[in-house]
Amino acid sequence: MKKVKVIATLLILPVLALAGIGATSLSTQPVASSAASPASVNQAPVQAPATTIDSSSLAAYQSTLEQIYQQVDPSVVSIQVIDNSSTTSFQSPQGQVNPFGNSPTQQGPSMALGSGFVWNTQGDIVTNNHVIAGASQIQVTFADGTTVPATLVGADLNSDLAVIKVNVPASELHPVTLMNSDQVKVGQMAIAIGNPYGLSNTMTTGIISGLARSLPVGLDTQAAQTGPTYSIPDIIQTDAPINPGNSGGVLVNDQGQLMGVTAAIESPVNANSGIGFVIPSNIVNQVVPSLIKTGTYQHPYLGISGTSLTPAIAQAMNLPSNTKGALVVQVSPGGPAANAGLQGSNTQATIDGQPVAVGGDVITAINGQPVTRFEDLSAYLFSNTQVGQTVTLTILRNGQQQSVQVTLGTRPSN
Repeated sequence: MKKVKVIATLLILPVLALAGIGATSLSTQPVASSAASPASVNQAPVQAPATTIDSSSLAAYQSTLEQIYQQVDPSVVSIQVIDNSSTTSFQSPQGQVNPFGNSPTQQGPSMALGSGFVWNTQGDIVTNNHVIAGASQIQVTFADGTTVPATLVGADLNSDLAVIKVNVPASELHPVTLMNSDQVKVGQMAIAIGNPYGLSNTMTTGIISGLARSLPVGLDTQAAQTGPTYSIPDIIQTDAPINPGNSGGVLVNDQGQLMGVTAAIESPVNANSGIGFVIPSNIVNQVVPSLIKTGTYQHPYLGISGTSLTPAIAQAMNLPSNTKGALVVQVSPGGPAANAGLQGSNTQATIDGQPVAVGGDVITAINGQPVTRFEDLSAYLFSNTQVGQTVTLTILRNGQQQSVQVTLGTRPSN
């Protein structure tokens, strides 16, 4: 079955129906074995060594989880959204994501459920953009059951983040504590708290299972996107169970500090399959203050599309097979890269029976930082540059290294 990325927002149809997820019946079967040899027929059965559980370690682990929950849960909220549009259509840029079994086109008002968390004592709540996109009404329910209306402060499709605001006394607001997501490592404990399937205040646990993933933006847009598509870089991967309704919730470490915002999963069954994607706290901390201040966030824009240089593409371009970098496939007319003279692919080669664009500039560094794959370039632009900044690209053109100065623009809205 084809795997797709799905958004962890739960959509409730006007006629409330829960899409059933069939449980697979598991039965224990004896392991087939060959007939015993004569030498082994009379052997006494071998007993497995007894497993000893360190009760003190188990108690300490449980106590840690309890403390994390008590610390973080008051910061996490449930978000209910009503969309009064006559037609709501869910489609990814590739046309392959249908969030959690909901019909691609739904007539009339709809209600969706997601999660969020308290950002400050001024009433700002952070969630995913796809949770509140198209909302005509927003309600927030706190851990103690208090439900209040919320208004939209700002949203950014390209980071899938949004800020809403509630009018609640500061004494009742418990902001999360952020960590530096650059310090997240594979194997660290990861705890997700949110509202899967509308089950408020749910905690699940796992580990960090991967880093430096990328997540296409606009997986839950209300219409198919036109023009270029983008990805969020430096995405954290976790096996902590994430399900519909977890979107906008938190993933925290063993200190209860925010690692990132739970956003999507990779799954063929529209439910947790052990691969969840989390927007890192450093991106959250970069984007949210701007959303609060101006309602928007301006993303630096280079104006190219491309791919990572593989050994096969490098050989097709008469480069050493171990050459690494970001191959420029297309240059947007009138964009910063075009104005700086960057060149896109100008020919095709057949690789593994498929036509592949080759021949464009290969970016090997930006401001002296090595670029070994296209995602490195995207991540650097997202986290280390600003609109109007001039960057130095080190490129290979026809096998010769040279430097190009590019003044970054503002990423156009989709």
